Amino acid sequence: MKIILDAMGGDLAPEAPVLGAIDAVKAYGAEITLVGRGEEILEVMKKHGIADLPSGMEIANADDVVDMHDDPASVIHKRKNSSMIVGLKMLAEGKGDAFVSAGSTGALLTGATLIVKRVRGIRRAAMAPSMPTKTGGKAVICDCGANAECTPEFLLQFGLVGSAYAKNVLGVEKPRVGLLNIGAEDSKGTQLQKDAYALLKDADQKGLIHFTGNVEARGVPLGEVDVVVCDGFSGNVLLKSIEGTAMFMGSMLKRVFKKNLFSKLGYLLCKSGVGDLMKLLDYREIGGTQFLGIQKPVIKAHGSSDALAFRNAVKQAMDAAEGNFTAQLEKDLAVLKESAHD
Repeated sequence: MKIILDAMGGDLAPEAPVLGAIDAVKAYGAEITLVGRGEEILEVMKKHGIADLPSGMEIANADDVVDMHDDPASVIHKRKNSSMIVGLKMLAEGKGDAFVSAGSTGALLTGATLIVKRVRGIRRAAMAPSMPTKTGGKAVICDCGANAECTPEFLLQFGLVGSAYAKNVLGVEKPRVGLLNIGAEDSKGTQLQKDAYALLKDADQKGLIHFTGNVEARGVPLGEVDVVVCDGFSGNVLLKSIEGTAMFMGSMLKRVFKKNLFSKLGYLLCKSGVGDLMKLLDYREIGGTQFLGIQKPVIKAHGSSDALAFRNAVKQAMDAAEGNFTAQLEKDLAVLKESAHD
């Protein structure tokens, strides 16, 4: 299994991608192709006392870099020699099993859609991060920002791809799919939610997904569902709200433990548990977000990813490639298409 990694994408490139890739080779036995300016990649290695590329790692030179301010619609032509576009073309040509980049989200989504292509029948690719829940599992939020405005059909497809991802990659035997809404009743929400509810319920009756109805925002971190279906605007607000709350609670915990001598002693007694909690909420431990609905795995790492985050993004890409669910997804889409003509 070979992972293609954009060595020039992200705030800390090329140092963080290069060091993260080297760690991933050692930790997971990954085969990695670093795409970017070869001289800069080798300079990073030299700086850290690494004389030779580890076994299983190679460099594909790309002289240009996609800038965060570039128009996503034009990067394929204006930045065709960039590390991102070269890497996506390599993935499309079968020179790797998955692609990882911390570069521009818009450019990466556009490039993945036009170069690697969507799964046949999928109308829109979705960003689908997975977040830890109270039950010890994960909730896939689909979509969290790629599609701010959606149709009911888009939300139905998000339910299909999210369920397939949770089952094949995260190992959830029967993923519970919930529609993000302001209440549990099927009459809640705007017309978009009402129409999407009917489509998701129909897909459940056809045995394509396990739709459990509406889910409120507070039920997501509590683990009430395994897949949260929503438009990109609502999903992004949900994700950022949960992240902000987690950061707030973390800072409050630190303040409580520093209050006096007794609280500091209490911290020493539960230091391990607090560390586990903070690790659970650390985005670097997750790695990145996969674009669901693209024919091959494309992982968007956080723009400020360090070496640890890139290492885990590579592991996420390996898991995604191993749990490839494209064939099953195409079958489910065919069933929906046939039933629509009945």
